[in-house]
Amino acid sequence: MTPKKYQAHTVIIGGGIAGITTAIELLNANKRVIIIDRDIKKNFGGLAKESFGGMFFINSSQQRFSKIKDSVEQAKKDWFSFAEFDKNEVWGEKWANEFLESTHKVYEWVRSKKVKFFPIVHWVERGLFQTGNSVPRFHMVWGTGHGLIGALLDHLKSHSNYQNLTVYFQHKAEDFEFENGNMISVIGVDEKSNIPFVCKATNFVIATGGINGNMKKVRKYWHKEWNTPPKVILNGSHQYADGLIHDKVSEIGGNITNLNLMWNYAAGIPHPYPKRENHGLSLVPPKSALWLNYKGERMGPIPLVTSFDTRYLVTKICEQEKQYSWQILNEKIAYKELGVSGSEFNEGIKNKKIISFLYSVIKGNKHLIKTLEKDSPNYITANSIEELSQKMNKLTGTNDIDSSTLRESIESYDANFERGKNIWNDEQIRRIMHTRAYKGDRKRTLKPQKLNQKKAYPLIAIREFILSRKSLGGIQTNLHSQVLKASNNNKEDHVFENLYAVGEAAGFGGGGSHGKRALEGTFLATCIFTAQKAAKHITDKYQNE
Repeated sequence: MTPKKYQAHTVIIGGGIAGITTAIELLNANKRVIIIDRDIKKNFGGLAKESFGGMFFINSSQQRFSKIKDSVEQAKKDWFSFAEFDKNEVWGEKWANEFLESTHKVYEWVRSKKVKFFPIVHWVERGLFQTGNSVPRFHMVWGTGHGLIGALLDHLKSHSNYQNLTVYFQHKAEDFEFENGNMISVIGVDEKSNIPFVCKATNFVIATGGINGNMKKVRKYWHKEWNTPPKVILNGSHQYADGLIHDKVSEIGGNITNLNLMWNYAAGIPHPYPKRENHGLSLVPPKSALWLNYKGERMGPIPLVTSFDTRYLVTKICEQEKQYSWQILNEKIAYKELGVSGSEFNEGIKNKKIISFLYSVIKGNKHLIKTLEKDSPNYITANSIEELSQKMNKLTGTNDIDSSTLRESIESYDANFERGKNIWNDEQIRRIMHTRAYKGDRKRTLKPQKLNQKKAYPLIAIREFILSRKSLGGIQTNLHSQVLKASNNNKEDHVFENLYAVGEAAGFGGGGSHGKRALEGTFLATCIFTAQKAAKHITDKYQNE
């Protein structure tokens, strides 16, 4: 079959936020650009479009509005503390430094595309055994990731050089062609018509995302600190983040690093309305809920509480014989604190309806709660501890939950409130108090209180699984986003001259700029930053064209 033939100055493989940013920057230089995207047009924007839209910035106007003192120096201390970079890591550290010194540029770039941020900055990944975010840095996009991508696409479509861009959807890149050491084309197939294609160009940019949509690869590279992979791992990544292009880069001699470093979440449930195979929904667990293992025992010695160290949560759950967990709460807690990490079920912010958003903050996300009650078998309600334990066992088909064990877990926590506020002695209560001390979290976090109280019934148990999300490792790149060869020995010029990798495909810079942990909000921002670096190097090379 005769293949379709395309040609451009630069071909971008992948239409997520990194690919879109690269295209915008190249159009600014009047370059002819093709984006090859495997998804359908409706989903243009990739996983970023489904995200909550938090972005990490330093010393922003929103921080200053809230009188939060921040600096690049402090952010570097936090980042490197949380990253725990391997002693042999070079390019990840270089990219981390480069990004942290440039977040103000990313901020201004995003704002120039008519993106707005909620005035209150959120405080996540505060750290547990390693210092995390010492101050709030999670800037919520007004409109979530859906609105962020919408703004970038609006900018793209109104661009004076928009006619220089062609986007081919449902096109799968499968292989590369080289000539005299330079890449000359991408070979693939139009999956809609099943007709092969060849796309020739002067430069090529890989923006295909990571490997975390491919459960075989997730299991293959599972980090040794997490023991064996859980029996159930839900997919919270993109269905086409399959690592196929990573394999091709490796085949041609490119360096792939740190694939065992992943940013997975601890509180996933099967999506009530799945859009892809094994589709998971990432819950934001309430800080006032008890986090228990498969037997109904509280994990420790440090109790599991969200927003301090996500990697620790995953680690503790994976230490268990059965690697899933339970959240135990009541309806009052659910309405106030239970949320979803993503644009879905956050209609107030997503649709930029301030009244709806404020109502959900004050009264709770009732739409989410009613949806889970109705359509998620992993969301269980009951009017006694005994009834709850019976329903939990019925769901799992086991007798793992002994009602007396579950009662002890709940009552030992509740006993703190019998002893008087001045002698509360529970680490979870201290973390709740710490959370409420910051105004950005006070409205969304209840005062410490008993869990088992009839006025807050029904009791609720949510069975949660590990959810695969982001690849912190990937294709190793220099500070121009050029793909480094496997034999580079940390030499910046030992590269494929016209092959670039950006965003998650490049481990958010250098094949691993986050190390072992992310300070959150850093994924979207580093996708933009790595794309800008690639586009600048491409345009600088050909500025006289």
